[in-house]
Amino acid sequence: MSAGPLDLARTTVLLCDADGTLFPSEEPAYAASADVMNRFLAQLGAERSFSPAEQQAMTNGKNFRAASQQLAASYGAELAAADLERWVAEEKDVVTTHLRTVLRPDPQVLEPVQRLAERFVLAAVTSSARSRLDACLAVTGLDPLFDPQRRFSAEDSLPVPTSKPDPAVYVVAGQQLGITPDDGLAVEDSINGALSAVAAGYRTVGTVQFVPPPEREARSSALREAGAVAVVASWAELVDLLAGGPRPVARPSGAAASARRGGQRGPAPGRCARTSRP
Repeated sequence: MSAGPLDLARTTVLLCDADGTLFPSEEPAYAASADVMNRFLAQLGAERSFSPAEQQAMTNGKNFRAASQQLAASYGAELAAADLERWVAEEKDVVTTHLRTVLRPDPQVLEPVQRLAERFVLAAVTSSARSRLDACLAVTGLDPLFDPQRRFSAEDSLPVPTSKPDPAVYVVAGQQLGITPDDGLAVEDSINGALSAVAAGYRTVGTVQFVPPPEREARSSALREAGAVAVVASWAELVDLLAGGPRPVARPSGAAASARRGGQRGPAPGRCARTSRP
C-alpha cells in the first residue's frame, strides 16, 4: 500500500495525529458525542436526529467546535460565543470520560511506535482538546512516548481555537519544536488532517490502520489526493517504510534545538505563543 522509501536525510521528528491514528477513538468518540450533537442540532432547528456514523461522515477530522460552527452555518443560524463554549465544554467532558473506559493499550500500535521513538522524536498534533489527548495517551500506554511539551491541540495550543484542515496547529507545533518542515514527517488518517499537515509544508504519510476495511481503498486514494506521499496499512508498515532513516543525534525540545542540528533555525516560537493547558 505504501510507496518506496522516503528521503529522510533531515527528518528527526514524527508529528502524529491522535484520533484514528494512534488509537481507534473516532467511532467511540462519535458514539459518545451523538447525544450532545443532536441536542445542539435540535437547537438549530434540525428536523431529525443524526446517527454517529452520519455525524462522522459530515465532520470527520474536525473537532466539535469546528463541526458545530460548520453545521450552524449550514442551518443559517447565529451561534453566540457563550453558547458555543458551553456546548464545546459539555461534549469534551462526555467524550473524554467515555474514551477513558473503552480505549486500551494495543500491541499493534504500542510496539512499532516504541521502535520509532528510538529513532525519531515523537510529537502529537491533534484537533481534539488537550485533556482528551492526555487521557487517550494515558489509557493506551502511549503516554511515556509523547512528552507533554510535544503535545499540540488545535483547541488549546493556539491563541484562537481552530481545527484541521487549518494548518495553524502544525505551524505552531513546528515553531515550538524548533523545526522546519524538512525536519518533520506527519502521520494522518483523515483527509482534513492530511490537508492541514500538507498546507503547513510537512511531508505526510497517510495511515488506514483504524479505517473500516471496506473504506480503506477509498480513504487511501483520498489521502493521496490530499497530498500524502505514501499510505500505510499499519504502524508496523510505517516502521518498514522509514527503515532507511537516520537516528537523530539530539532530541529537540525547543527552538534552540534546531541550532544544534547543523545550524538550521526554525521559526521563532514567539511569533505564536503556545497557550495549552496542562
